[in-house]
Amino acid sequence: MQIDRTSRNAIETCLDTITAHDDKINSMITVTADEALRQADLADKAAAEGRWLGLLHGLPMAIKDNIETAGVRTTSGSILFTDHVPNRNASVVDRLLNAGAIIVGKSTMHELAFGIRSDNTVSPTCRNPWNLNRIPGGSSGGSAAAVAAGMCAGSLGSDTGGSIRLPASINGISGLRPTHGRVPNHASTPVSPSFDTIGPMARSVADVARIFAVIAGHDIRDPFSSDHPLLNFLPNLNDGVKGIRIGIPRNFYLKNLHPEIEKAYHNASKSLERLGAKLVDIDVPGAAESQHWATVLIFSDACAYYNESLKQQADKFSKGVYDRITTGYSYSNLDYANAMRAREIWKLELVKIFNSVDIILSPTLPTLVPPVEEDKSLLEATKDATRNTYAGALGQIPGLSIPCGFTSDGLPIGLQLEAAWWEDPLLLRVGHSFQGQTDWHLQKPKM
Repeated sequence: MQIDRTSRNAIETCLDTITAHDDKINSMITVTADEALRQADLADKAAAEGRWLGLLHGLPMAIKDNIETAGVRTTSGSILFTDHVPNRNASVVDRLLNAGAIIVGKSTMHELAFGIRSDNTVSPTCRNPWNLNRIPGGSSGGSAAAVAAGMCAGSLGSDTGGSIRLPASINGISGLRPTHGRVPNHASTPVSPSFDTIGPMARSVADVARIFAVIAGHDIRDPFSSDHPLLNFLPNLNDGVKGIRIGIPRNFYLKNLHPEIEKAYHNASKSLERLGAKLVDIDVPGAAESQHWATVLIFSDACAYYNESLKQQADKFSKGVYDRITTGYSYSNLDYANAMRAREIWKLELVKIFNSVDIILSPTLPTLVPPVEEDKSLLEATKDATRNTYAGALGQIPGLSIPCGFTSDGLPIGLQLEAAWWEDPLLLRVGHSFQGQTDWHLQKPKM
């Protein structure tokens, strides 16, 4: 029996890249080389026997280190969990393995998924493969940097207020925050359960779509998981964008953009128009206030989850994360109730918006990619970066970030597409269509 080494070669290439470059980028906390090679050989043997292991047969994947993996430590980027070795897989990990994916290791992240920089107390600071002096974004910075650097073909991240979309933008790859409840968060360390969403990252939207198709679906073990049906959307990825109504916000999202980001954004919108989409100017009432209300909920939830540790093990938090999380203690029960009412009002506004357009288009990150060393506090830096991502998270809608250019300093620019609840496939279709006419997602950092 002749065995083609396709999967083995792919895994060896990823592992060789990790060996050659991750001492500088620091995108991986734990590398599972031996198991990955074993699984690659099994995948190649199956292929030689005419067996297909699933939609992700042989695909090298990295898993954010707040998502549990049986027998492999899962630190959540915190010394609170340095020695945590789960005896179970998260639901999404089992789904990846059952579809033939091969896990090369656990990717680094911001401590407790609570920041934009992907610093933590377990491993060295993660850096951007496009420029080692810039941040990779957070909190799923390792997941994005590993894909951009070629250490895996796809990865899983988690997004509370922008933690998939921002690293995807900053590293020049594609990343989807699914509709809240579409992908189960079972066996992942939470920040704010009504915001947290596990999602896929890859260089191309086509690969993001394949991973999403595998991990989506109801899981009774997650109380926020929805049993909303997901039809087989993959055959429709090539249906194009003709007639799709793209909303161009008149307020908030496009304010105070860096000029180079503004230019790339407008060029991308015109590209979609040339493909057949219809550009529609829209007002987005309430968007400007949404970041405040999201902050109240997210920070309060984080304080509630870590309350005992914050009170009894304060020394196990970095100063930046401790200071940022404990801001949540300043909010009252009345503040929390008002934030919940504000979310309801915001979701009603989104219903109106999505009656007039199919997609809201905005820059993912409105500013230049920050340096690793900067004077701003973690609280300030994260607030600046998440200006365009918190609103969708508060509304629990899906959001996709795709590359749309580069700034003059050589860092990628991300385009954010947001749609109504359960319209994740529409985002993927539009993103795939855009990538059929552009090559931004094919660009790779020189390392």
